[in-house]
Amino acid sequence: MINKTNSPSIDIVGIGNAIVDVLTKVDDSLLERLSFNKGSMTLIDENKAKELYEMTTNRIQRSGGSVANSLACVAQLGGKAAFVGRVRDDKLGEIFTEEISTTGTIFKTPPSSVGPSTARCLIFVTPDAQRTMCTYLGASVLIEPKDIDLSAVREAKILYLEGYLWDNPSAKNAFIKASEIAKDAGRKVALSLSDSFCVSRHCESFVKLVEDHIDILFANEDEIRTLYKTSSLNTALEELKKKCDLAAITLGDKGSILISNGKEIKIDPFIFGKAIDTTGAGDLYAGGFLKGLADGLKPELSAKIGSICAGHIVTQLGSRSNTDLLNLINSHLET
Repeated sequence: MINKTNSPSIDIVGIGNAIVDVLTKVDDSLLERLSFNKGSMTLIDENKAKELYEMTTNRIQRSGGSVANSLACVAQLGGKAAFVGRVRDDKLGEIFTEEISTTGTIFKTPPSSVGPSTARCLIFVTPDAQRTMCTYLGASVLIEPKDIDLSAVREAKILYLEGYLWDNPSAKNAFIKASEIAKDAGRKVALSLSDSFCVSRHCESFVKLVEDHIDILFANEDEIRTLYKTSSLNTALEELKKKCDLAAITLGDKGSILISNGKEIKIDPFIFGKAIDTTGAGDLYAGGFLKGLADGLKPELSAKIGSICAGHIVTQLGSRSNTDLLNLINSHLET
């Protein structure tokens, strides 16, 4: 159904936050002591990041960030993936570079020798599988147009952009430049809306971005409703159909909705066991979906591949699969 035979060109090149995910299992009492709302994502400064890092035990440290996680999935599925993101020349920057390279993802953006330290996301996972995140964005938001590997953008079948970076003007310029280069080369451009609060901050410019530059959109229910300023998912989907030919709206354990050429298709979830950590579920859905499209598969089948990847990853800690996703996909999609 999906295989490891690829043309020499890059399948997916992604631009996103280069973040080291630091996962640790905790009890609810720690979150209460730190006054964190369970399931929330809080932006923190460098001092707070250092303080929380020292508190963590039994750390799992991996390269992270939404697009980076998706590309690692693409690489695990046998695709050729390249990532563009900014780290600092420090220990966490080394961890990010080494770890993402072990996934098979190409990462050549040179580290910064000045400015803030490498970004990190402290992820506290409670027994109910909820993840509470504290994120220090650090060097990751300093990506600039000059950091973009133009040859990779032209060569890749799909350019994948991370909505989180829209907060920074230089990164925003890098997005637009890269998408224009991709379009000129006849490539597809995909976007993850990333976060409903991010969408709320930049609603009008995101609407324009989707309409003018985006071929493939990923969002969850909250993000798409926020984008079109409505409490109704159906209303948001009707608006989306007018603006974007292909989109996937994830609904957690209820599966997802595929929008393809104005049609709405329900994609059922794949359940592989008890969910213990939802970190990276949406990212792996996007990774599997994009790999399917890069292989020339139809959108509905690509969405099912994404659903399998997401369904598996929630059964383990962290966003790097500990099983062979390719075998899992092929065993569940055999005709």
